[in-house]
Amino acid sequence: MKRKICVYTSTRAEYGLLRSVLQEIQSAKRLELQILVSGMHLSPEFGMTIREIQSDGFNPDETIEILLSSDTPTAICKSMGLAMIGYGEALQRLKPDMLVVLGDRFETFCMAAAAQVCRVPLAHIHGGETTEGAIDEAFRHSITKMSHLHFASCEAYRQRIIQLGEAPDRVFNVGSLGVENIRRMSLMTRSDLAESIGFNLDKPYFLVTFHPVTLEKDTSKGQFQSLLDAMEAFPEYNVIFTKANSDTDGRVINHMIDEYAEKRPERCLAVTSLGALRYLSAMKYAAAVIGNSSSGIIEAPSLQIPTVNIGDRQKGRIQAAGILNCAPQAKAIQQTIGHALSPAFQKTLSSISNPYDRPGTCSTIVGLLEKTDIFGITKKTFHDVRLHHEVKP
Repeated sequence: MKRKICVYTSTRAEYGLLRSVLQEIQSAKRLELQILVSGMHLSPEFGMTIREIQSDGFNPDETIEILLSSDTPTAICKSMGLAMIGYGEALQRLKPDMLVVLGDRFETFCMAAAAQVCRVPLAHIHGGETTEGAIDEAFRHSITKMSHLHFASCEAYRQRIIQLGEAPDRVFNVGSLGVENIRRMSLMTRSDLAESIGFNLDKPYFLVTFHPVTLEKDTSKGQFQSLLDAMEAFPEYNVIFTKANSDTDGRVINHMIDEYAEKRPERCLAVTSLGALRYLSAMKYAAAVIGNSSSGIIEAPSLQIPTVNIGDRQKGRIQAAGILNCAPQAKAIQQTIGHALSPAFQKTLSSISNPYDRPGTCSTIVGLLEKTDIFGITKKTFHDVRLHHEVKP
């Protein structure tokens, strides 16, 4: 009898990472794939990216709409309530043997909580990481405590998961699916990419993705305006913007992108979703990745592209040498971009070692989903890490 593995996805970026996992589960002899789609995938505002999933040949078993037409904290709380109701009902219908989730978003937290209540074992990808500027930090570690199998992206994160009390024999350092995508995919040529997105790529360009810093109050507009102001110092560079997610104030950023790009149509392109292939291809030919997306930290070093990481959203993540951090102020951003483009810094990029690079990421994950004994699996103990010294009362 095949083991039913349900994979959850709610965002374009997450699906881009999970796509290879879906394919390998689908072809595994001992596994039956189920797909639960929700969140931004089902929203026209965010590109209806369920169509990407379907065009790849996957037929979602469940589609659960949860997003409201607002990005306020109250609206997100309401979406979380809808998510818990819908996900619990879906799990009762699907009855999977294990649920696979990736990352740290509020939707993913709700999916994990529903699985906990429904007693569905959980496998978590990309646990143990830190992003001190985002509410995702708390969601991520909460998901870890509800999970039974853990697939960390590097050894330091594996150790942090164990530090959180998880049994070491269920915590695995598998590397990053995003980095593996770079090796597995045949990235587009520059000319094919330009034709696909309808934008001239003859000039050098920046790839810009900026998300709200959700642990800070009302900073998104000011910080993103600083980034736009810094762009004005580099008129010889075009800009490809990929829009923000459905976080608090995400619509504020997306509106600013649209206004900026509409006034500079020859120089700027604003895209809701490029998809994994076009996004990584755009990254490959970019002069720099700019913003605060995890892709600038995890994937860009493997393409030897510099990243200008702005503000605190990714603070705490392990970083390769090609990443330059700066304050969310126009002058600091401008100076850091200039440093990233300098011949001296460009020379260092070819020798970068990416800490998230590990061979066989996808096959390791699917192999463990297939072979690990999960029937009757429970979490009854907290694994205590032995202290280096005895604590006296």
